[in-house]
Amino acid sequence: MTLLNKDFLLTNEPAKRLFHEHAAKMPIIDFHCHLDPKEIYENKNYPNLTRIWINDGLFGDHYKWRLMRANGVPEELITGDGDDYEKMVAWAKTIEKAIGNPLFEWTHLELKRFFSIDDTFNEKNVKKIWDKANKMLTTEDFKPRNLIKNSNVKVVCTTDDPASDLHYHELLQKEEQKNGFKVLPAMRPDKAFAITAPTYAEYLQELGNTAQVSITDFKSLVKALEKRFEFFQAHGGKLSDHGLNTFHFVKVTPEELDRIVTKAINKQELRIFEVDAYVTGLVEALMRLNNKFGWTMQFHINALRNANKPMFTKIGADTGFDSMGTQADIADNMMRLLSDMQNEDNIPKTILYSLNPNDWMQLATGMGDFYEGSAQKLQLGCAWWFNDTREGMERQLRTMAQQSLLANFVGMLTDSRSFLSYPRHEYFRRVLCNLIGEWVERGQLPEDYDYLGQIVEDISYNNAKNYFGF
Repeated sequence: MTLLNKDFLLTNEPAKRLFHEHAAKMPIIDFHCHLDPKEIYENKNYPNLTRIWINDGLFGDHYKWRLMRANGVPEELITGDGDDYEKMVAWAKTIEKAIGNPLFEWTHLELKRFFSIDDTFNEKNVKKIWDKANKMLTTEDFKPRNLIKNSNVKVVCTTDDPASDLHYHELLQKEEQKNGFKVLPAMRPDKAFAITAPTYAEYLQELGNTAQVSITDFKSLVKALEKRFEFFQAHGGKLSDHGLNTFHFVKVTPEELDRIVTKAINKQELRIFEVDAYVTGLVEALMRLNNKFGWTMQFHINALRNANKPMFTKIGADTGFDSMGTQADIADNMMRLLSDMQNEDNIPKTILYSLNPNDWMQLATGMGDFYEGSAQKLQLGCAWWFNDTREGMERQLRTMAQQSLLANFVGMLTDSRSFLSYPRHEYFRRVLCNLIGEWVERGQLPEDYDYLGQIVEDISYNNAKNYFGF
């Protein structure tokens, strides 16, 4: 069988029909990614395949970096200043050993879809692939905007600090019609949550200056964030995103929250109880703001970040030293949060992602306790990060289907820093169609392609468009 033939991952006839007649034609909404709006606006060609595929300084694909380290590749040829071609050879040698890893399939899918390269990516073929890809990278089609447009992407939601001036979003907004797609900001207030960071007080000053609010306590912090919600909304913002690596629900009074923030601003040491109370209070304040502005709130939970402290100190965050978290009661704490916000009718549209799949059933059943108002107000987020595999996607889809309404699911995202990551949507759609096709073959679903095809199209694109209000 040919590698990545037209029916790869499609193991039954209903799946093939659903994918080729329905899923394949649908546009893409990438509602959570880490693309840089500045790069999109400046629209420069990448100098070679390494720079767009592996790393450009410390900006690149940490999925690949982890595998290269596993293969003994020196850091000089991963995030360092080693020769770009030698880095590509090292990646080829790594991929040769990556059978069963989704990066093996994604690597070949990206070569096939963007560069029309069908050769197996290995040390023997790397020079041929390098030469062909680099020649194509000099053309107009391989500038960032055309990579997005030619992937049939209609909306890109970047990840942006509340203090961002959204300058490049403003510039891109003026060129939406010409570009053929929207680039919208999505608020990620990680620095506002980092109350124990040495730079917390300085960040609050920066945020306050941007919002024109003097932040001296919790109340004024929330006022500043509300000003930023207004600013983001004026620039098309409709989503926020929150990384809760761990979460313990601790409710305290507004006066106590003011005291904790004042203490942190003065660089006084906080107790664990105070940190948990602050995080809880800030999450609830942000839920109120998301609900007020009609946004969707995303929670990414249960991740262990920067576990390799020496390497974190040396090269920083988001460089491939994160793993799955194991807080066993995190879903319990999320349910306590939802219950408390239900008391004041302030649960916004919410997507719950956990990096630990052991949480999925509890999240999927728990969110069902809080449905009201709109279709699928709460969603179990797609298989995320280390779960972004065929098996992980199937498990998430089965859980969503068995415990809620799969036909309402908002589908896939890239969570990527690469302009070559859009075939991940194709990969997801093939997995989705194959799973539905299995249900048809077992007699669990009718062989009605108008009915099932509409569901596939909705999960691929329409649901996200309608749910987020694009």
